[in-house]
Order: sequence, then C-alpha cells, then structure tokens
Amino acid sequence: MTQYWVLGRRAIREVLRTPESLFPTVFIPIFFLVVNVGQAGRIFPAGATSFLKGQNYAAFQLPSALLLAASFGSAALYLVEDIEGGYFDKLRAAPVSRTAIVLGRLTAEAAKSVAISALIVLIALPFGISVASGILGFVLLLVLAAAWSVVYSGFVQLIALKSRSAAATQSGSLVFFPLLFLTPNFVPRDKLTHPMEIAATFNPVTYIMEALRSLILDDLDWTRIGRGFAVVAIAGVVMVALNVRAIRSYD
Repeated sequence: MTQYWVLGRRAIREVLRTPESLFPTVFIPIFFLVVNVGQAGRIFPAGATSFLKGQNYAAFQLPSALLLAASFGSAALYLVEDIEGGYFDKLRAAPVSRTAIVLGRLTAEAAKSVAISALIVLIALPFGISVASGILGFVLLLVLAAAWSVVYSGFVQLIALKSRSAAATQSGSLVFFPLLFLTPNFVPRDKLTHPMEIAATFNPVTYIMEALRSLILDDLDWTRIGRGFAVVAIAGVVMVALNVRAIRSYD
C-alpha cells in the first residue's frame, strides 16, 4: 500500500508540473458540447422532445463531453517518458509491486478526471442543465467518469508498454473517437437506424454514456446506472490485469 501511495503521489505531481496540458482536456469537450448543441439544439426543443425529460439538448450532450474529457489521459505518455529515461527499468529492478506501478498512475488519472468532470459540469450549468438525480447522482456522475478514465488510460498504457513509443501511444489514444460516435451520441438508442443500433448495443461505451445520461435526466435509474458501473468494473479489472502482465513480461 505504501508503494501504491508513493507512486500515485508521484504521478499526480507529474500532472501538476504541466498544468498547460490540462487545457485541451477541458476546452475540447466544452467546444464539442457548444458545437453539437448549436447544430441540433433547435431540432430537439426541450418542451416537445420526450427523451430530454424537460431539460434542454445540452443536458443530453453533456455525457459525451464528460466521456471525451475522461479519455484525454496522460498516464501513458508519462510512462513512455519513464521508459525512455530509464526510470521504468529502475522501478522494475526494485522490489516494487507491479500492481502498484500500474495503479499508481491510474489513480492519478482518476483524481484528475474527478476534478475536470466537476469543472465541466459547473461550466455547463449556465446552459440550463441540472442533475436530476441530485447530490448523490452528481457524485456517481464523477465516479463513473473517473472509472472510465481508468479503463481508457489502462488501454493506452498497455499500448505504451508494448510499443514503448510516444507516437504509437498517441495514435492508439484516438481509438476513442470511433467508439464515441458508435454510441447513441445525438439521439437515444431506439431512434437510431437498425445497423447503427446494433453497433451501439455491442459498444460497451454505450452503457457508460446511458448511465451518465440517466444521472442527469432521471432520478436514479439504478438499472442503467448498474450497467454502466458493471462495464467499467469488468473492463477495469481486465485492463489492470493486462498491464500487470505486460510489466512482468517486459524485456
């Protein structure tokens, strides 16, 4: 546990030393939120669109912004720097738990995601958005976004361990954009065309988005919330296991 906290604090300090790297993480999701609402807000007026539950279209789009922000993890790039600088070899040579090496960085990503998600929600409030599930729903919203950041950062970190290349790691992080657009991003799943609905159903990101959306639009729909947390829990365990295995077999 001591190793875990030491490595986690080190990863957090890495983020704090480069605060300018956080600007795109906030700006780009807010930019897409403004653009998407500007393009489709009039098509889905609050009073005449049943799936908005009385809120405006910005509330429907906010989960996309949160997922996008949570997918701007920097853990993998810092890992590549450690690999290139030789620090990672020193960690492997030391009596340090491989699980602590993985979880230290991923915990820092989760903490960063909580702060950024809270900031994005606060920025979005002037759009007329409210969290229908209340304070508990707001907390669950932040936890779920942070859990997704752990899953996605774990995936990109795995690419970093296998490729040991910053360019390959950055390219791998772009995988999220197809996953995001294969979800019910602009309309609910039942309003998609049949092929798109099938793709969205098999896309695990769909269930995280629907859970986030239910926290904003509904009063604690535990079925949808449970599906979202189940997806990130299973994917999180798999990603941590694969990362630990990659470090143990690292040559």
